[in-house]
Formats: sequence, structure tokens, C-alpha cells
Amino acid sequence: MGDAPVPSMAASRPSGQVASEIAAARLLAVLWVVSVTTGPWGAAAGGGEESLKCEDLKVGQYICKDPKINDATQEPVNCTNYTAHVPCFPAPNITCKDSGGNETHFTGNEIGFLKPISCRNVNGYSYKVAVALSLFLGWLGADRFYLGYPALGLLKFCTVGFCGIGSLIDFILISMQIVGPSDGSSYIIDYYGTRLTRLSITNETFRKTQLYP
Repeated sequence: MGDAPVPSMAASRPSGQVASEIAAARLLAVLWVVSVTTGPWGAAAGGGEESLKCEDLKVGQYICKDPKINDATQEPVNCTNYTAHVPCFPAPNITCKDSGGNETHFTGNEIGFLKPISCRNVNGYSYKVAVALSLFLGWLGADRFYLGYPALGLLKFCTVGFCGIGSLIDFILISMQIVGPSDGSSYIIDYYGTRLTRLSITNETFRKTQLYP
């Protein structure tokens, strides 16, 4: 007697089940390839993540030099359109892309980027001179003549400083830097001296609501 044929396992399963298993195996293979190419191994094979720009370093990862001040204007020497730039040095062992787009490993002595700082537009009007003229010769209108207001200066001269009241008001306004030069420029004041800064509400200065736990 011959041996009876043994049916295979593949033949015993329905064809639809075999097709679904093949599709699942192919899907798993695709997912594995994607995970390898986009995961940490793929990043290492592709050269790693893109280096950070030096301009995007956090506070404490770089230090900037103080600006060089022009003695005549008391503003940074490269002040243009209310903006000046100071050189900044990334901390040692920091790797980032400098202003030229070159990836550099810094030692603390190389310039990484130029940081913009605000500066003022001045046109030769000294704050000290304006205050002194207002205090001693304000009743003659010398302060208004100096700041470029000849009509008000002449009116103060003819009325002796509006009988002293106008001279007192102008002295307060000039001292508080509310009245400035007629051309819209700023006073020349020592860069590291006492300056008044007008605050305004913007997206950066808006006080947000405090959230308490």
C-alpha cells in the first residue's frame, strides 16, 4: 500500500488569509525601512541634524562687546537708521554657523555674529547746553532759538519769557526732554549717562495676565 498524500498547510488555509498576511508583512517591511532612514541611525548616516545658527544661541552661550562710542555724538560709531551692531563671541566648545554660513567650533575668541542694538539720531544739539540756556537765558528765548524755534524765541524775548512763567515751563519741559530739537533729532547725552526712555505698550512690553496654580 502506498502512503496517502499529506495536505500542505498552505493549501489548508484560504487564499484570502494568505494574501492578507503577505500584505501585512510588506507593510511591516516598509515601516521598518522608514524608521531606519528617519530615526537616529538614518540621521547619523545622513550627517546628523543641521547646525544651529549663531544668532539663535541662547543667553549665556555667547558674550557681546560694548559698542565703540563716538565722542562727538555719544552714539555707537556705526549707527545707521537707529541701529548699530556689536560683535558677539560664542562660548568655548559651541558649534554653530557664523554670519558667513560656515559651521565653526568656537574657542571663545572668534566672532560668531553681529548683534543689532538700538541707537539714536543726533544732529549736534547738546542736552547740557539746552538746559543751561533755558536756566540762565530762558527769559530771553535763547533756549528756543538754540533748539530751532525762532518764532517762540522771539515771542519770549519780547515778553521777557512770558513774564517768567513761560521760562519756568520751558525749563521743566527741556529738563524732562519733552521738548527737543525742532528737526526731530535727539539730544547729545553721555552714552553711559542718565537718559530718559519713553515706554510704550507693544507686543514685547505688554503685561500678560499672571497665572497662578
